[in-house]
Amino acid sequence: MKCGFCGYDIPPGTGKIFVRKTGKTVNFCSNKCEKNMFKLNRLPRKLKWTIAAKTWKEKRGGVKK
Repeated sequence: MKCGFCGYDIPPGTGKIFVRKTGKTVNFCSNKCEKNMFKLNRLPRKLKWTIAAKTWKEKRGGVKK
């Protein structure tokens, strides 16, 4: 199972499951991911520590030095 925000694998027996009003579920590996998504309304691709940001940078041509 992967985190719905950062994209990292969630070890069995850990994490949180959030169920939206529509019935769709979102899995989180930590409070950090949950707060960044709902409370702070941040996009995963704009945070350096998420997998989405790392793949987005690779598609744009890599890290600039």
